[in-house]
Amino acid sequence: MKKYIKEFLLRGLMYGGFGPIIMGIVWLCISFDKPTPFTGIEILVAIISTYLLAFIQAGASVFNQIEEWSLLKSTGIHFLTIYLIYVICYLINSWIPFDWKVILIFTLISKIKEVNTNNTNFFLR
Repeated sequence: MKKYIKEFLLRGLMYGGFGPIIMGIVWLCISFDKPTPFTGIEILVAIISTYLLAFIQAGASVFNQIEEWSLLKSTGIHFLTIYLIYVICYLINSWIPFDWKVILIFTLISKIKEVNTNNTNFFLR
């Protein structure tokens, strides 16, 4: 299991990148001097969120390589991990409103996307 945790972190670091965080800090410093449509904090939070999304997305691909897990278990954990990080980041950044109807629609679309992806992967084997 330690091997998979290491691989998760390595993939996350490779694909998450540190450029967005540095850019967010620079924009935060600039916003203290000159007004922008967004506050520096909003920009920094958005950039850190996108970094986390990329980090988790890349790292979660390792779940499909854990041979001890069934296909259902690895797919389910992968889906839940990606779904939760997206919902949390979207709500923190106000990219979707905190409304149960909107979250339900987002959940349904995510589930439909996952089912279609699994069906496509099944036929490609």
